[in-house]
Amino acid sequence: MDLSHILVCSFYTADDYYRSHANTLRDNLERMGVAYELEEIHKAEGEDWADICRKKIGFLARVCEENPDKKVFWTDVDCVILKFPPYVVDFTADLIGFQRGFSSPLRIGYANRTRFWEPCFFGVNTTPMARKFIEDAKVLEQNADIKATDDYFFEESWRANAANMSFQVIPSVAVLSKATGNPEGVTAFYSFGSSGHVKDFKDVVVQHGGVDQGTSVPLFRRARRQALRGAKLVERRLPERASKPLRRLADSAGLTHLLTSGGLVASGAGPRHRQRISTEMIMAGQRGEKSRLEDAYLRLTSSGIPTPAEIAAKKAADAFAVYAGRKPDAEPIKLAWWAKPFPGNFGDWLGPMIFAEKTERSIVYQGPTSPSTDPHLMSVGSIGRFIKPSSIVVGTGISTDELELDRKAEYLSVRGPITAEVVRRSGGPLVDSLGDPGVLISRIVPVQRGLTNGKTVLVRHFTHANLPVTLPEGMEELSVLMSHPDAIRTFVTKLNEYDAVVTSAMHVMIICHSYGIPCALVTFEGMESTVHGNGIKYRDYCLGAGLDTVYEPVVVSPDLTRLDLGSMMSKEKITDDKLDEVEQAVASGVTAILSRIA
Repeated sequence: MDLSHILVCSFYTADDYYRSHANTLRDNLERMGVAYELEEIHKAEGEDWADICRKKIGFLARVCEENPDKKVFWTDVDCVILKFPPYVVDFTADLIGFQRGFSSPLRIGYANRTRFWEPCFFGVNTTPMARKFIEDAKVLEQNADIKATDDYFFEESWRANAANMSFQVIPSVAVLSKATGNPEGVTAFYSFGSSGHVKDFKDVVVQHGGVDQGTSVPLFRRARRQALRGAKLVERRLPERASKPLRRLADSAGLTHLLTSGGLVASGAGPRHRQRISTEMIMAGQRGEKSRLEDAYLRLTSSGIPTPAEIAAKKAADAFAVYAGRKPDAEPIKLAWWAKPFPGNFGDWLGPMIFAEKTERSIVYQGPTSPSTDPHLMSVGSIGRFIKPSSIVVGTGISTDELELDRKAEYLSVRGPITAEVVRRSGGPLVDSLGDPGVLISRIVPVQRGLTNGKTVLVRHFTHANLPVTLPEGMEELSVLMSHPDAIRTFVTKLNEYDAVVTSAMHVMIICHSYGIPCALVTFEGMESTVHGNGIKYRDYCLGAGLDTVYEPVVVSPDLTRLDLGSMMSKEKITDDKLDEVEQAVASGVTAILSRIA
């Protein structure tokens, strides 16, 4: 692909954070063969972040003026450009960019946002209107004496010129944080970075009001969004000794659930009547009502083509129904696990599969963040933050140790010693039974590893699903997006056919340790923060599983052809004694919950 007609520009201040990101951007652009102009600027005395951002206008106008025959792309220096897709390189509109907030196509426009464009990345064509747009923004910035960032001046120029401009919106799934993992869809090429300055200056600089279109974001959703933003701001500003109890109180009271749940189906996933049908389908699955589930899906298929989100919801509903419909004439067992993103993340859905081996009772879904006083099990996953007084804890872990855990819960086991220490520090009991229940998969799905296929397989964490990765010869790929127990059985059986596994998902590594499959745990450059938490869960698991070595993700390039993968592999096999200990904890959990609901 010819990249000679494009140029990427950005600037950065003379500090370690931005210089480091500038070096990464420079390396990526040189690797792709893209021309660039990166400039280090120095902050004058009295200037703040908003003043620096404002300089983007004049800088971009100058670069456009000096390159009249090149399409000029601006990117914030702390964002990552992984590649340039042809539809971006060869755009023919005056402007190309992401819609504000990286919104979906169903939520474009001023009914939902007060500004149209996301300013971190956009392309300016060589057309007269494109260059007029930049020039008008420059003139306004030079003459205005208001406190505003580049975003304000771009929006003003857009509103003045939009009626005469053509534009192309880049799909939101092209951003890694919005990626769907659909191999047939748009490949992610951009990773959004944030220094944290936006939230600090939001109330300092001039903002735009909305454009009246006669419609608006529903009041509750808008209020919830504002409340969540405010709650996060308050938490950041509180001292640690105050923020931990406050977070625990918000979790236990259901406030976290109220602010973050957003419904079973994403609000931008399609027309509202189809969202309602999808929600009905999922709820039917959670109740074990298979006929109602199928009826709801039939209504979706008979009235239109099911979207990928609707198909994923159907798969999750089917999995819910398998567990919830097992023994409808007896009191069910409630179990908490992360069910999303639909169709489900393999590691999180190990929970119901493992407990289904120890009881014939129906297992019904308890949302981890949902307020509940009913007895319920908490097990697989980093969901310890949401433990409640009515929880029975079996092998649960945490993603960060900067929190308090409920001291009144019944702790039978936890993932590892770090979680156990947080329990003790929170005033809870001493927990000496350790181990992630995921290690039991080799007993639930016994597979004898024989002659393997001579290949290595890559299994990504779901947040890395749309990262453009180059695989070496002899490497294949499997997805972790599944929930049905049959799909999980097929997946782990397939894993055992490979010589070795490369993964960025901790529970895939755990499965490898359960079976004794050689494995390398990795994460990808620029993606280190996409997996939630501060990284303690890896050490917690390894120590809890009785391993002599602590395995933490190795940062690698998305181009796996450049790596010596063989040297990164390690082979572990969880001991029978540890498996016995974890299995006993699971059995004790079933006994404990049955005694409470009898």
